[in-house]
Amino acid sequence: MLTAAHRNAFAVALALILAVWGIALTAVAAPDVDDPALRTQITKLDNGLTVLLLPETGTPGVSFQMWVRAGAKDETNYTGLAHLFEHMMFRGTDRLPPESHERMIEGRGGRVNAFTTADTTVYYEDVAPDSLPLVIELEGERLAHLKITEETLASERQVVLEERRLRTEDQPDGRAFEALLGLAFQAHPYRVPTIGWRSDIETVPVKDVQEFFRTYYAPNNIVIAIAGDFDAAATLAQIRRTFGRLEPAADIPRSPTKEPEQNGERRAEVYFDLRSPILAAAWHAPPTGHPDAEALDVASLVLSGGHSSRVYRKLVYDEQVALGAQGSYWELQDAGLFYAFASVRPGGDIDEVERLFMAEIQRLRDEPVSPAELAKAKRQIQVDLLSGMETANEMASRIGGEYVNFGRIRPVDERLKAYAAVTAEDVQRVARTYLRDDRRSVVHVVPPPHAQASK
Repeated sequence: MLTAAHRNAFAVALALILAVWGIALTAVAAPDVDDPALRTQITKLDNGLTVLLLPETGTPGVSFQMWVRAGAKDETNYTGLAHLFEHMMFRGTDRLPPESHERMIEGRGGRVNAFTTADTTVYYEDVAPDSLPLVIELEGERLAHLKITEETLASERQVVLEERRLRTEDQPDGRAFEALLGLAFQAHPYRVPTIGWRSDIETVPVKDVQEFFRTYYAPNNIVIAIAGDFDAAATLAQIRRTFGRLEPAADIPRSPTKEPEQNGERRAEVYFDLRSPILAAAWHAPPTGHPDAEALDVASLVLSGGHSSRVYRKLVYDEQVALGAQGSYWELQDAGLFYAFASVRPGGDIDEVERLFMAEIQRLRDEPVSPAELAKAKRQIQVDLLSGMETANEMASRIGGEYVNFGRIRPVDERLKAYAAVTAEDVQRVARTYLRDDRRSVVHVVPPPHAQASK
């Protein structure tokens, strides 16, 4: 029998890999909930900086988040620059030594972190209310005077290379996802790993790093989201003083490349020394904000959302050919992917796992989901959003993400009504529309031939 340890190990490993790419499994809203996001004050400064303020006096602490509209898709000559700045932003200024930013915040009991996705880079501090003025000054300081030198670049270059080795090159899950993105996106910059290619990280010159910062870290490319216990008027006045003097960028280039329609299945095999082969598959899906998004969310939960999903039950419990399986509908600003992973049981047949997996895809296309499955998926969606609005960090993440991706903050009731309207026929329709055999990309991560032959 498969042990819980085996299943949990696979889930944890895949979660780490997906985090590198800035992917989160579907999280949606709850019914009859007071929606604090509707009280968000939205201000745009003269230099283009957008400020979202959500004061909630009953919430412990305050979260400051800086959403920079610069992700892996915005890189040109060298990949990995967006993620590199997740590290470079902590290397100090002429007035502040390296790492002093987080030391000052953590010394007051706060939390500092950042993450990069294909579309954005986000920096955040979760602090006590009396530390918010310090956070604003520190963020303004590094935007205005970040120190980008050969020395600081050399230091962070090695940190990023080590991160790439640990999370991607030495991990079969990382290799699988990197290969899967390269198959699915053959033209759009989404095909490039967020962390970048090793050769680019090793050779990018400091002048290109400085130019990326000047171009994309301009106030008219940034959204600041603050939620929690703070005074909105005083905070906005400080932001105006601190950030209002920053000069906007005259031009912020975006890639014009569109992914052409896929005409035929794509497959790849990746060799890796491992005991549990990995099956990864993806289908092109619509971008953020598409009318089919809600039905695709529901379809992903029915198919591969958790231990009670169809794929997990079939592969792990019923047939016992896999250690774990999961997937989701991944929405991006320019495109989307419907993807899933399965970790094959040691000694198992990856082709048999793929056959069983694709049979579940076929069933989703051929048969309407049951009323019980549909209701359960919608309940999961409701619970996920409700549990994601309990802290200042979660509220700041919501208003920041909504504004950056949609240009507005969608009310919870609007989202609930959209999900409530999803029918079994809608789920079947999107499965037929997007999960076609001739539109899929499939990756097998398996031991090299000599290793297989020696068994």
